[in-house]
Amino acid sequence: MRIPPNRILNILVFISASAMAAPKGPPPPGVPPPPGLPIDGGVVVCLVIALVYGLYKIKDIKTKKTLN
Repeated sequence: MRIPPNRILNILVFISASAMAAPKGPPPPGVPPPPGLPIDGGVVVCLVIALVYGLYKIKDIKTKKTLN
């Protein structure tokens, strides 16, 4: 029994097409996300500083009134 040439050609094309469709490796990494900036990183510190400054100004204004 002889194999027809068309069948051999079809088998070679199928094998080469399978080799071309093989995965090449992992895809490249995506775009990195923007840097995370914490919104509440120093809110407590700023509130404490504002409170201390406010108390200082109130004390300063009261002492200036008593001196006049």
